[in-house]
Amino acid sequence: MIRNLKSGEYRLYSRKKDPKTGKRRNLGTFKSRDNAEAHERAVQYFKRQ
Repeated sequence: MIRNLKSGEYRLYSRKKDPKTGKRRNLGTFKSRDNAEAHERAVQYFKRQ
């Protein structure tokens, strides 16, 4: 899940909520949405290894 921050950057969050905190885990902050989407694809790829 990618969210736009007030600073104009994009933050990638995990799809599932963290059972310990009840919130989504921060998977990185990126300057552009394209960079965030590319990293999300990389994360999904390596999750299936």
